Amino acid sequence: MTREEIILAHIKRDGLGLEIGAGCSPIAPKKQGFRVHVLDHCDKEALIEKYRPHGIAVENIEEVDFVWDGRPYGELIGRRHVYDWIIASHVLEHTTDLIGFLNDCDSLLKEGGVLSLAVPDKRYSFDHFRPITGIGRVIDAARNPPKIHPAGTAAEYFLTVVSREGRIAWDAKDKGEFKLVHSLEQAKQAIRDVSEREVYLDVHEWCFTPTSFRLMMRDLFELGFIQLKELAFYPTTGSEFYIAFSRNGEVPAGTRLEFLQQVDREQSLL
Repeated sequence: MTREEIILAHIKRDGLGLEIGAGCSPIAPKKQGFRVHVLDHCDKEALIEKYRPHGIAVENIEEVDFVWDGRPYGELIGRRHVYDWIIASHVLEHTTDLIGFLNDCDSLLKEGGVLSLAVPDKRYSFDHFRPITGIGRVIDAARNPPKIHPAGTAAEYFLTVVSREGRIAWDAKDKGEFKLVHSLEQAKQAIRDVSEREVYLDVHEWCFTPTSFRLMMRDLFELGFIQLKELAFYPTTGSEFYIAFSRNGEVPAGTRLEFLQQVDREQSLL
């Protein structure tokens, strides 16, 4: 299956959908006949200006129906339980409140609706040397959701982000040399930016391996923080894995200890 086929595998193609953070690479573009709304951090014109200097095909950028302004999605869109499906590719890891994001999406889905995610595998991306996100930090963030990424995240990001043979994402076969992307002074400046100027930095807040993410989602459900359960999981291809959720999903089989041991094995591949 292609990347697009995996992400679209469990959505209702004739239903109404929402794609969050489609940017310059929509998975379910309007021009291909999808009945879809687009939610992004800025409008189409601003996205074109953002991506044009990087030589990216800006003609693929679609009209943005909803520009996120910090409000819950249901309040921004003005309706609840309206979508048959939601797609978010490489969005979840940028959120400052992971639980809030999942529940926002849940509030927009119809009964039986599907949330389809593509998530970077930290082992094969610039997050390679960052620690796996633990559930404690996720729960604490949800209790007092920050509007911007905190100083600690900025420090961790700028001190550890790497490239491998000049690439910020790779696959398991690549064995090239690592190089730090940022300097110590850039880390200090990032801390000042978020602490003193309250600047939003577009960094990854959360880092996962496939099993660490699956276990966290199961634990968040069993602890009562979310209502979504796993509908389908596709292991890492290249630098990302894919997972779909629905209230009609199931808790993945296996004990917590078995999952933790698998996480340990995944980390041994670093």
